Amino acid sequence: MCGITGIYGIPETDACAASAEALARMTKSIAHRGPDASGLWTSDEEVMLGHRRLSIIDTQEHSNQPFIHAPTGDVIVFNGEVYNYRELREELKGGFKFQTESDTEVVLAALQAWGTAALHRFNGMFAFAFWSSEKRELLLARDRMGIKPLYFAETPSGLIFSSEVRSLLASGWIDKRHDPIALADYLRYQTVHAPRTIIQGVSMLPAGHWMRLQGEETTVSSWWDLAAEAANIERELPRPERLKRIRSAMENAVDLRMRSDVPLGAFLSGGIDSSAIVGLMKSATDQQVSTFSVTFDEGEFDESTWSRMVAKRFDTDHHEIRLESQDFLHQVPDALSAMDHPSGDGPNTYVVSAATKKEGITVALSGLGGDESFAGYPVFKRSQQLLEKRWLASWPKGLRKAVGAVYSAGKKDATSRKMAALLGGDYFDLEHTYPLSRQIFLESDLRKLAPQAAQMPNEVYQWLSQKIAPESNGFALPFLSKVSLAEMGTYMNHTLLRDTDQMSMAHALEVRVPFLDHHLVLEAMATPDNQKWPHTPKQLLTDAIPDLLPDEVIHRPKMGFVLPWEQWMKRDLKATCEGGLAYLSGIDGISKREIDRIWMAFLKGDARWTFSRLWTLVVLGHWMKENAIQ
Repeated sequence: MCGITGIYGIPETDACAASAEALARMTKSIAHRGPDASGLWTSDEEVMLGHRRLSIIDTQEHSNQPFIHAPTGDVIVFNGEVYNYRELREELKGGFKFQTESDTEVVLAALQAWGTAALHRFNGMFAFAFWSSEKRELLLARDRMGIKPLYFAETPSGLIFSSEVRSLLASGWIDKRHDPIALADYLRYQTVHAPRTIIQGVSMLPAGHWMRLQGEETTVSSWWDLAAEAANIERELPRPERLKRIRSAMENAVDLRMRSDVPLGAFLSGGIDSSAIVGLMKSATDQQVSTFSVTFDEGEFDESTWSRMVAKRFDTDHHEIRLESQDFLHQVPDALSAMDHPSGDGPNTYVVSAATKKEGITVALSGLGGDESFAGYPVFKRSQQLLEKRWLASWPKGLRKAVGAVYSAGKKDATSRKMAALLGGDYFDLEHTYPLSRQIFLESDLRKLAPQAAQMPNEVYQWLSQKIAPESNGFALPFLSKVSLAEMGTYMNHTLLRDTDQMSMAHALEVRVPFLDHHLVLEAMATPDNQKWPHTPKQLLTDAIPDLLPDEVIHRPKMGFVLPWEQWMKRDLKATCEGGLAYLSGIDGISKREIDRIWMAFLKGDARWTFSRLWTLVVLGHWMKENAIQ
């Protein structure tokens, strides 16, 4: 895991010195991503590349980057891992003389041999820039699931790119103004969906896409599409055969992700996903597996009972990192400072990553992606129930609105307001109900909070409508797989994965996610609903590995961190909250009066304004203030 930077299209020879200085600033700003080595390649007048290295595979100095292939002059900077590099190396060694044992050199050789077709051969998480000296061509690319980020911006001094947004800002070439469309997106969903970012002119290369730059020409193309690939997987299989294929894909995914030349472990909460990963790790090695659980002294919310049970079952070297609420509270300011792009979530990952890294671990496997692939979240059941109730659309709209208003007035909380909005809508199909299910500020809120933003289109609705339109590949997917498609393409891709990357890399910790192995994801996506979810959520997963999971883990209540955020925001973090909100109030298009009203309502305990909704605004204001965004 590393960080990459670069500049392409330097306009004039006499601009090279200034470009090299900008590149040095960009690369220095991501030193936390790669503390083991730093490199700059500035010998070309058209392109410059930078790299910060976190050594994982072949930790020797000869594998440092930018990696230069001397015979051709080709250069690559690479962030992530291609786990099947050993197998690809065997295919390539007849026509390429390898000098290292790194996966980076294998990626370079594959690109030389197969061009962009090599991307389809890679199994991993990655973002890279490959310079072909002969073609005078730069290729940028991201992995299928969007696990590793890549941002870019067109400037008068050339196209700049990096693993982090703040690195682009460090160039000094970016006009620090927010994107009004992105602001609307953030207020709705506590994140910004690619290709936009919160900063005007700064873009994110979408997952499964590549960008080719040659001379004055720029081409961006999708090289992998989840719905299209899932359409090619056989669906009409007997359930026992499907379970065998799921099991095989899971075993291979975990086995590949255990390849490392540095200490490796796993996050273990004692839930189904993390327990499955640990069980498969135990099956894949004769060595003792290291597991890490961060638990809090919160009585009924303590998960250590289950994590200890799993650790004992698989005889792991278990590290229980017990924190008090105050320990977490004291790290919140650092977590905010580590945030590369504003997000309403993330501090949990920051704390867990810090504790794991402190124990000497550089690579950790995570259960992220299990809920999305195997229909574990409540949104799956809720979406199915709403589809079954689409007959409600036949009721007069006025009646539905009246019922919703009465329900909302009675409950007086955020959930009831969302239900009222659903009842008042015109449709009960997935493309209309799903965007609302994940929305933080409703349209009625947005009209008061940011009137101009309220006029901007809903990015999630637009994206999902295209993905499951009648003529699309997603249209033929099973219903639960359509919900998976929505989850992976929006919430997971732009909130969970972004948070995992920025918060873990703040501590130079590499997090690997076996559940997002594309072979496993495709098997799950192709599975009919009646096989995936015959009785209980995630039964396709639990039935595939019945020998690994105790019944107590399968049937335990789903839990997470439960911390006194509301009390903190009203007391210990009150100054932080008011500082972030004050800055946000000064942003063009935001209503200061409404910000003040919402904050006062929250302080008085109004259930409609939960701490999570207020925190979304606080984080945005704090991030914009810290980065001087107008």
